[in-house]
Amino acid sequence: MLILRVVYALVWALLSVSPKTHVFHFNLTYVDADADGTFSRRMIGINNQWPLPTIRVKKNDRIQIHFTNLLETKASLHFHGLFQQGTNAMDGPEMVTQCPVAPGSTFLYDFKVTKQAGTYWYHSHSGSQYADGLRGILIVEDTEQDYHFHFDEEVVLSVGEHYHQESSEVLSKFMSRYNPTGAEPIPQNSLFNETKNVTWHVEPGKTYLLRIVNMGLFTSQYLSIEDHTFTIVEADGVFVEPQEVDSLYIAVAQRYSVLVKSKKSTKKNYRFLNIIDQEMLDVLPADLQVISTNWMVYNDDVEMPSPLENNDKSFENQLAKMHPFDDFYLVPLGKEALLPDADVVITLDFTMDVLGDGVTYASFNGVSYVPPKVPTLYSVVSSGKYANNQQVYGSNTNTFVIQNNEVVDIVLNNMDPGKHPFHLHGHTFQVISRSPEGMDEEDPIKFDPNNSSHTNYPEYPMIRDTVQVHPNGFFVLRFKADNPGVWFFHCHVDWHLEQGLAITFVEAPFEIQKQKIIPNHYDNCKSSNVSTIGNAAGNYGETKESWLNLQGENVQVAPLPAGFTTKGYVAMILCTLVAVYGVWSIYKYGMEDVNSEDTEAVIRKLYDILRTNGALEPEYDDGDEELLIAS
Repeated sequence: MLILRVVYALVWALLSVSPKTHVFHFNLTYVDADADGTFSRRMIGINNQWPLPTIRVKKNDRIQIHFTNLLETKASLHFHGLFQQGTNAMDGPEMVTQCPVAPGSTFLYDFKVTKQAGTYWYHSHSGSQYADGLRGILIVEDTEQDYHFHFDEEVVLSVGEHYHQESSEVLSKFMSRYNPTGAEPIPQNSLFNETKNVTWHVEPGKTYLLRIVNMGLFTSQYLSIEDHTFTIVEADGVFVEPQEVDSLYIAVAQRYSVLVKSKKSTKKNYRFLNIIDQEMLDVLPADLQVISTNWMVYNDDVEMPSPLENNDKSFENQLAKMHPFDDFYLVPLGKEALLPDADVVITLDFTMDVLGDGVTYASFNGVSYVPPKVPTLYSVVSSGKYANNQQVYGSNTNTFVIQNNEVVDIVLNNMDPGKHPFHLHGHTFQVISRSPEGMDEEDPIKFDPNNSSHTNYPEYPMIRDTVQVHPNGFFVLRFKADNPGVWFFHCHVDWHLEQGLAITFVEAPFEIQKQKIIPNHYDNCKSSNVSTIGNAAGNYGETKESWLNLQGENVQVAPLPAGFTTKGYVAMILCTLVAVYGVWSIYKYGMEDVNSEDTEAVIRKLYDILRTNGALEPEYDDGDEELLIAS
């Protein structure tokens, strides 16, 4: 009998740790939702539900998602932070590792989660679509004995911002000649677990593991709980030495796991604040709630603290008390030493420039990312012996070919006064140097390899997959190319990605060619009418010349005519507005005695002139002058 019990125990132990396969059927549908309690709009749900479900698996498990697009537009899914070792085709960014999933099509994501545990998330990688709700949290649980800290209960939390218009509408106004400064769209609200004014009920004397994900696409946020601290134990899937802090600063796409110890007394409830980093906003609307109040509730019978208001003195006091920890100084729990000197150094100078169509674009070294006609992964697979030639992947994809096990440094100089969180697919990286904010926009701080303060690298650098560069400053990232694949590196402010702020790594191309791409993926490309053979321009043939022929490729907009600058362009727009105001003044005060019929005739003539010269605002340029007359 004892032997049987031992056998049963062993079998049960083996079953409990053996990998499992989790099968999901995700049907994308529109769902009407009022996320912030002030405006109802359609969001992208899964199986007619929004917010989206949290995916929870264990290390070494397999995930299969049958992803059916029932929307009226294309879609995709990226599993942020997962390495996709040996399964690069499952990474998700459209025109990088896959074709977009066309309406009515089903795409199979099938991969194992190996060597990773921690807090991750999944989201659309088609334009700025995840602003419409196609985003959710993915937890990879470790075995109990592998956790290096104790907790009694786990809580999952997301933060982000919310727009009342759909992302396609917001994007069209953002990427417009009527937005010559490239000012990012201002959200209407921030969200806390996809809603607002949340109450979190806790029990006294317990330790909570709080997994936090910034699922927004623009603003960083501050988080704090009054009279409580956070102890950071994980950053982007990497366990770190415990670090107690009074508040968190979390950029978009970053994740933290923190321990929160509840008090023994239940005599009081506390505010749990999430605060938009208002320095990232070009304009601060009066009705925008920069600070949002939620509550950590010990006792429902005790009065809740009142919400903090933007102009409240207590709000200013709260901000003054917050001193978020600089993540550069987080130490990985395993104390992974600094990688050896780089075999390859890639220096990226980032700028924002107005191009010939009057729209502001982002570029690295003067090149703004434009998607190829053939997804880059398929160019690798179909180009055979020419896959090692960087030219195959186009002149506007910012592609760098690196080889197996090379150590790579990314030096990024931010020549822009904004904050930018950058994410690398397929890897984590060591953050080995980062400058403070540059105070002179005309003279940003650039990395200098001969400056000892720039090259005083830490012995055990912070490791994560998303890191923010300071305004007019730089960072240096180091990683080992030990995961063959086509990997995107881009700003995770999705408005900036839409402006072209991205590069592509083709890592160990001949090893990539050994990976399997399932037939379903090729079928999906047919549905999307996208080729799976050829270089970035869709050209191919029997000769090297055929594969290096980029005639017909997608390229960035031509530059402004000589002599134009961003400031000059803005000045021109302002002068035009002044001129229009002058015409209006002449009409207003010089034609007061003209009867209404004559007035309408004059406006119709002005309408025809403006429309012919392309000078109308988009809302009026629809062929119907009645709208202009009414205005």
